Amino acid sequence: VVFTQAAMPAAHPVNFLLDGEEIVFRTGAGGVLLAALNGVVVGFQADDVDPGAATGWSVLAVGQAYEITAPRRLDGLEGRLPTPWAPGRTGYTLCIPAQRLTGRLLSRGCAGERHPAGRR
Repeated sequence: VVFTQAAMPAAHPVNFLLDGEEIVFRTGAGGVLLAALNGVVVGFQADDVDPGAATGWSVLAVGQAYEITAPRRLDGLEGRLPTPWAPGRTGYTLCIPAQRLTGRLLSRGCAGERHPAGRR
């Protein structure tokens, strides 16, 4: 998750679930993510690279983050969300709707062409 902290860019890794076109993850009280995300436009980047084959991909989603508080939605996510690696980081469920989505394919001999999401 990419956000602004003290007027500077910051990035924080999270375990996440892709729920339709929304990125969902959990965090705990007092963490930088909870303070930095509610109602703010943020970025979310996911990548995968195979160094041996010199291939990979990178996707960037941008959207206005919010906390999920509706009991029905939280119940529907229960059991599907990954367990955070940091202990005690499950008190708040946050969401980033992918309002803007871009991607990039990486391969040997390719100049790193950018592709709109869903197109090659």
